Amino acid sequence: MALLNFRKRGETDNAGPATTGPINAEVEALLQGYSIEVMPRTAEKVEDFRALLPEGTRVYIAHIEGTPIEDMVATAKRLSEAGYPVMPHFPARIIKDRATLQDWIARYQGEAGVDQALMLAGGVAQPVGEFDSSIQLLETGLFDKAGFKRLHVAGHPEGNRDIDPDGSTRNVSDALAWKQDFSQKTDAKMAIATQFAFDAKPIIAWADRLREEGVNLPIHIGIAGPAKLQTLIKFAIACGVGPSLKVLQKRAMDVTKLVLPYTPTDVLTELAAHKAKHPDFNITNVHFFPLGGIKTNANWVIENGGEAGVPAAQRVSAGA
Repeated sequence: MALLNFRKRGETDNAGPATTGPINAEVEALLQGYSIEVMPRTAEKVEDFRALLPEGTRVYIAHIEGTPIEDMVATAKRLSEAGYPVMPHFPARIIKDRATLQDWIARYQGEAGVDQALMLAGGVAQPVGEFDSSIQLLETGLFDKAGFKRLHVAGHPEGNRDIDPDGSTRNVSDALAWKQDFSQKTDAKMAIATQFAFDAKPIIAWADRLREEGVNLPIHIGIAGPAKLQTLIKFAIACGVGPSLKVLQKRAMDVTKLVLPYTPTDVLTELAAHKAKHPDFNITNVHFFPLGGIKTNANWVIENGGEAGVPAAQRVSAGA
C-alpha cells in the first residue's frame, strides 16, 4: 500500500490521455459521475460540451425567473443531442399552475427527451401562482405520470433562512423527512442535490445527522467550481451560504492568496478522504456550480480528476 494516495497523471488503468502532475486517487473516486449546472446564457458560450465533459455527465439547467421556457428547452435539446442526460430545474414559485407544469414537462420530454428533474421552491419571495414548494410539485403526480426516471430535491447543509427564518433547521428537516417518505411511493430514483459550501466538516456533520434522522437518500454535494474570490463571496452571500463562508473570508484576509483564484481542492480532498474511510458515507456524488465559468470548472476536473474528468471527445479520439 502506498503511503500517500497519489499517482502521476498519465498512469491510468486504461488508454486514457496522458497528462502530467499528481492525481489524488480518493478525489478521483469521488469525482466519478460528477454533475454540473448551466444556464441557457452560459451554455451558449460553450462551443462543444463533448470537448469538456465526460460521457454521461448529468447537466442541470438552472431556471432563473424571467428565462423563457423556450430557451430552457432549446438548451436541454442541445445537451441531449450531444449525449448528456439533462436535469432541468422546476422552481415551484415561478410555475403559475398545474397546466403550466404539465406543459413544461411535455415540452422537455417531447422536444429534448428529458426524464429527470430537480425540484426546488425557487429563489423568489412571492409565488407567481399556486405552487410554493417542491413538495406541492411532487404531490401533483405529474412527473410519475410522465414516467420520469429520476427526481432530485434540494438540500441545505448550512440551513436556509428562507425556509427557517429563525435560523433553525426544523422546516428543512421536516421537508426532507416528507421527501424520504415520498421516495418509497414513486417509481423514480431520488437524491438530494445541495447548495454549495466551502468547509467539509459542517457538510460531513449535516450528512451524518440526516442519516441519524432516517433520511437515507443519496447526497450529491454542491461544490463551487474555481472562480475569483470576489465572485464567490458575492454568490455565497446572495445564496445564503452559512458558516463555511468564513473559509472565503479568511482567505480574503491573506494577501498572498487574495489575487489567486479559489479552487475546490481542499474541501474535495477532505470529503474524499472521509468517503474513503467510510465507504457507506451518504455523499455519493459531486455537483458543481461553475461560478467561474463552465470551461474553467471542466478544465479543473480534467486536470485534477484523472479518469473521472476525461472528456467524451478525448476518449473517442484516443479510441477508448
